[in-house]
Amino acid sequence: MANTTNLLHSLLFITLLFPLLISPSESTPVPRRSTKSDPAVVAAEFLQRHNTVRASHNLPPLSWSVKMVYYAKWWANQRRADCALEHSALDYGENIFWGQGREWTATQAVAAWAAEEAYYDYATNTCMPNRDCTHYTQMVWRTTTSVGCAKIKCLNEDTYVVCEYDPHGNIIGEWPY
Repeated sequence: MANTTNLLHSLLFITLLFPLLISPSESTPVPRRSTKSDPAVVAAEFLQRHNTVRASHNLPPLSWSVKMVYYAKWWANQRRADCALEHSALDYGENIFWGQGREWTATQAVAAWAAEEAYYDYATNTCMPNRDCTHYTQMVWRTTTSVGCAKIKCLNEDTYVVCEYDPHGNIIGEWPY
């Protein structure tokens, strides 16, 4: 009985003190998970930038679609080896971004598409000659309700971003807003 009591006291002592013995001191840096790869942070970054552009035209905000994220990741991974700016055959709207190097952000990719607004002529519903504005028009397509995006590093360490939009925009003969 005495051995059992001593054993229980020892276990209680170890259980209570062990966390104090192994916890880091205030001077020991505690590794923290980077928010750069946190899916919620990345989603918020993509969505906020899209919705800022849409709000400038009094358009309803997009919602984040896990289904669209799935397709965006799938397509991005198909391009991992070559980072080619090729569109998938899916029946969704799709914007693709490629940036040399590893440090491109979601905000920068979406800003590049949004910058195409300068090449869009609303009166004629056309892009300026020799300019692309269809990434921008997809972003602001009134009937599009959701978006999902993925950002990967290609094998050559470049950044590749894909956003999928549902339902798709850029319908010939229709205005985006």
